[in-house]
Amino acid sequence: MWSDGAPRPRADRFDMLLRVANLSLLILYPVAWAAPLLRAGVLPLFGLTEISVLSGLKSLWDTDLFLALIVAVFALIAPYVKTVGLTLVQFRLIGPRALPVLQAIGKLAMADVFLIALYVTLSKGIGIGRIETAWGLYLFTVCVLASLFIGHRAQKIA
Repeated sequence: MWSDGAPRPRADRFDMLLRVANLSLLILYPVAWAAPLLRAGVLPLFGLTEISVLSGLKSLWDTDLFLALIVAVFALIAPYVKTVGLTLVQFRLIGPRALPVLQAIGKLAMADVFLIALYVTLSKGIGIGRIETAWGLYLFTVCVLASLFIGHRAQKIA
């Protein structure tokens, strides 16, 4: 703070950068959900099928409704609720007391990334099929990590 109590210009720019980054997540999350997380195939001679969060949810919905709902909460609802909540805090539409709850919700989203990594590791270890990670997995991971960072910085600023 300056002596007159006004915030420093650099802090204002950093706060604005965090707001822009958080608002961009509102666009990037749906892109990451539709993007291919991995490519999977049974035999090396045949083509690989691309699997996204949304296609995985559709398959789960047809076979295991309960698991589909759990994945939907971790992969779709938790990160988006956290991002919308952070936006509301950043624009002072809700108070900063919501930040600890939003941080907890954001950590649920990271569980999905770890599950995908575990599935890839297990399937590569079995050696029956072929699995390759795709750009959507990296985009989704970056979105979740960026959201965690933005939430952490927002808590410090508040």
